[in-house]
Amino acid sequence: MPPPITIESVAQIHQMLGMGAVVDPLITFIDNHRDKPIEPLVMNVRIVSRLYAISLKNGSECGINYGRRSYDFQAGSLMFVAPGQVVTPIAEPDQPRPDEPSWTLIFHPDLLRGTALSDHKRSYRFFDYASHEALHVNDEERRVVCDIADNIRAECSEGRGADGHSRELIVGNLALLLGYCKRFYARQFDTRAHADKDIVIRFEALLHRYVDSDRLTHEGMPSVQLCARELGLSPNYLSDLLRQETGLSARQHIHDRVVDKAKDLLLGSEQTVAEVAYALGFEYPQHFSTLFKRRTGVCPSQFRA
Repeated sequence: MPPPITIESVAQIHQMLGMGAVVDPLITFIDNHRDKPIEPLVMNVRIVSRLYAISLKNGSECGINYGRRSYDFQAGSLMFVAPGQVVTPIAEPDQPRPDEPSWTLIFHPDLLRGTALSDHKRSYRFFDYASHEALHVNDEERRVVCDIADNIRAECSEGRGADGHSRELIVGNLALLLGYCKRFYARQFDTRAHADKDIVIRFEALLHRYVDSDRLTHEGMPSVQLCARELGLSPNYLSDLLRQETGLSARQHIHDRVVDKAKDLLLGSEQTVAEVAYALGFEYPQHFSTLFKRRTGVCPSQFRA
């Protein structure tokens, strides 16, 4: 397999697309109706980007491989890519429908440094969602994000930065855009509640099978990554879905299931606390005691007394 193409800068994107010199070296706006799409240039090639990307697609403009699964977008969708992710365009993009907006914002991490947005960027967990967990927007939501994106496009235009305010306005509009995307993802979780409840049931069944098998003893507590992989989801999406449905993160669910198993062993066997810890896959009994007390309010020996 050939090595992936690494994209390091906004200027490199412009060079690949024949877009001319960049106006702002840290951000660019690509109009998929006007500018050359990047997908045909890198079809079936793995790409590692050091940049953030937010892309609004309409129709089945582009298929994409993410990990071992393939997806295409049949409705208007917002997709988010964080620096370091690997993506692979796998199908010639359809021509974007001329009556519907289609664009991509690409920006360098340095754009956020020293800004309030940098302090909050970890709260935008959807940048680590998989492509099949894209944000599907309705007409009203699309108008909202497109209006904000158009403000950013205008500030990225040649001549707009002469007064020295463009960078501040770009970051402010970017923060507004991401804030709305958080709201719209919450709406998507709500509208998908029935399907999401099925995922919760499958997740709980997965935990029960794991904890009740010898995998717990030999491999330790299941990680969020392992559970997400077996369910075909990204870790952040699984945890956010569970928090929306149950009020608890994936890690909290895992800890609670292990603590439930610990309670059964403490009350139903003659094993010492240390032996229970080892049976639950803990290398050090004190780590087990710390987790047990954090989740129950008492240490294992007090619970058993």
